[in-house]
Amino acid sequence: MEGRVTEQVVRALLKPYVHVLPPSLAEEIVRKVVAAGLSEDEAREVVEAAVAEYLRNLVEPGEAVGMVTAQSIGEPSTQMTLRTFHFAGVRELNVTLGLPRLIEIVDARKTVSTPIMEVYLEGEYAKIREKALQVARELELTTIENVARAITIDYVDYAIVIELDPEMLENRGVEPRDVAKALNRIKGKKGSVEVEGLTVVYRTGLDDVAKLRKTYDKVRTLRVKGVKGIKRAVVRYDEKLGEYKIVTEGSNLVAALSIEGVDYRRTVSNNIHEIAEVLGIEAARAMIIREMKRVLDEQGLDVDVRHIMLVADAMTFNGRVRQVGRHGVAGEKPSALARAAFEVTVKHLVDAAVRGEVDELKGVVENVVVGSRIVPVGTGIVRLLMQYPGLETVAEGAGST
Repeated sequence: MEGRVTEQVVRALLKPYVHVLPPSLAEEIVRKVVAAGLSEDEAREVVEAAVAEYLRNLVEPGEAVGMVTAQSIGEPSTQMTLRTFHFAGVRELNVTLGLPRLIEIVDARKTVSTPIMEVYLEGEYAKIREKALQVARELELTTIENVARAITIDYVDYAIVIELDPEMLENRGVEPRDVAKALNRIKGKKGSVEVEGLTVVYRTGLDDVAKLRKTYDKVRTLRVKGVKGIKRAVVRYDEKLGEYKIVTEGSNLVAALSIEGVDYRRTVSNNIHEIAEVLGIEAARAMIIREMKRVLDEQGLDVDVRHIMLVADAMTFNGRVRQVGRHGVAGEKPSALARAAFEVTVKHLVDAAVRGEVDELKGVVENVVVGSRIVPVGTGIVRLLMQYPGLETVAEGAGST
């Protein structure tokens, strides 16, 4: 039986294609061929097949990739449903999917309808459920209202009386003294706080009923523990990874990453702008690709990831997240005619005239608008000059007569 091929032999087989294949792809071929234990002949077949497949998948020069992408994503999107999905069977967490979520992504909306974080854990926090629940309690926003059985106003002593629920205290990992600490943090607090078993009395020191009622409303929503913006945190076991992770309703990436036990390398939010602000524009680009692909796959729509990558590139290439619309990608085209063809035509033409813009007619839209030139895509991108054999001799003969 022919022996297994070595790494050096595979690299020698790839040498003629060193200027064809990207280095990362060549390294992957070397790694997988060696790992598979192929013979030299089998390795040669794999290399040739990989190069042929790669060349078949290259974009032709002059291909209108933007148009193809728009068609490839736009046509299947018309089949998407308008619905909301219950995340992993947990009623408390609703996830916006389908067309509404796709619109959210391409519109680069700063306010997401259902903000969600996937919080991954590290070490023992990922393996032990109790440890994961401990992190979830630190994430989940707990207000006085969440742990109180009753909150009443004592109009005689101008006090607010809080009757705590022992079950909720245990569930949220809160003690009466934590509620007292939260009350003591009230800005401009005048009165005093007293703790008597499961009863906390906040003597406001006020003498106005209207102010007392405003203070009552403030006390109900006062944060005792947890992260602002995260209404709920659910611990789930990921069978693929074999570990626990936390899914949150609400998003606060900066605060979540600072909690002990949270794996900052994998934790993400579905808010693209928050990702860009905290993790950078490359992370935002990757998240746009991931979220769009997830939405389309969930609907059973097969769209090549390279079309989605092109959309993500267009939205982020200048260092900030832009929407695909008149306030973003379409509205910032260098061509005045292309901008005018999209929306608010008169405004774009007037602005371009005031600034004295010159349209160089390099894109598809502006050439279609003008209608006097070949659109510079496909065969129209080529300028060909031909020299006919014997033409010079004919010209010389004509000149001598």
